[in-house]
Amino acid sequence: MAGFKYLKNVVTLELDREKCTGCGMCAEVCPHAVFVIDGGKAEIVDRDACMECGGCEKNCPAEAISVQAGVGCAMGIIIGAIQGTEPTCDCG
Repeated sequence: MAGFKYLKNVVTLELDREKCTGCGMCAEVCPHAVFVIDGGKAEIVDRDACMECGGCEKNCPAEAISVQAGVGCAMGIIIGAIQGTEPTCDCG
């Protein structure tokens, strides 16, 4: 989903580079290419593209990533899909 952006500077995504082991799982599971591995560590390259799905946090063995999954557009889209309605995130 190239070009996807969430609202600027509102994403709850945080990365602790000191804890990061550079395994690359975050970059592998992120559907919006928010992460790259640079110099043996993860780096957030497009924070505003994060949809707060939580995949990166759940797959980080070093617990270097935190995100409040379920507060952003991802949850709104999931709720809409389950209920058979439009997304409930009010972001258009």
